[in-house]
Amino acid sequence: MTATATATALPLSPRPRVGSLLRDWRQRRRLSQLELASESGVSTRHVSFVETGRSKPSRELVLHLAEHLEVPLRERNALLLAAGYAPAFPAADITGPELAPVRDALEQLIERHQPSPAIVVDRHWNLVFGNAAIGVFLELVEPSLLQPPANTIRATLHPDGLGPHLVNFEQYATHLQQRLRRQLFMTGDAGTRALLDEIAAYPGMPHVAAHTTGVDELVLPLRLRTRHGELAFFTTIATLGTATDVTLEELSIELFYPLDDHTREVLASFDTDAGATAAGATVR
Repeated sequence: MTATATATALPLSPRPRVGSLLRDWRQRRRLSQLELASESGVSTRHVSFVETGRSKPSRELVLHLAEHLEVPLRERNALLLAAGYAPAFPAADITGPELAPVRDALEQLIERHQPSPAIVVDRHWNLVFGNAAIGVFLELVEPSLLQPPANTIRATLHPDGLGPHLVNFEQYATHLQQRLRRQLFMTGDAGTRALLDEIAAYPGMPHVAAHTTGVDELVLPLRLRTRHGELAFFTTIATLGTATDVTLEELSIELFYPLDDHTREVLASFDTDAGATAAGATVR
């Protein structure tokens, strides 16, 4: 006599309702149903029926409301799936042939920024690629933090990263936490929340209130103690306009500029061959 195994079906997680998701985005944007209806040209009654599930929205309406709610492309795809439709926006691999022209343009941009550092990061601030000049930062970071995908926020604030070398640690740590909080406010991304929770637990990290999304100083310098003396930078961050691909929308380009003559001279004489080796080791 043999025993017969009986398989127990695991309960499937229910798919989130598109109405609930749209309501969450509306509330995240701090809009009333009336305000969203007025901005989008959709009746308040119809907005209410969609949110409560009494009315099934068309594909076009989902995209229309998402546009007015400034929902990121990745989350617009999630809204479409929740409504029973196929995703509208591709998410191509940055290393693949589809994005080769954009990748080449970004690589040229950061190379032309030499001898100053420049990086391209994804939505979670993981390094996609950087120029050789970022070696001036990477030589201060423990190799374990540079294993792909190397996270630039973690490498900046971690006790084994740039953290102990930051002259203005409290200011800069507050600035980066505020940046992540603004990003979380805009996207609701779980990965961003996890990164924010991680860095908030680092030793000596200044407390930033959960509701903080305020504007930083116009130019907050990055000041580092290095073997070359104190180096000072300011940065600009750019994104790709009118992106219709999820991957491209989530890329950011951060360019570092010297704030003083000493930093400029150090960058001009930095061993870019060593920097290129260090930078190459971190690229995914």
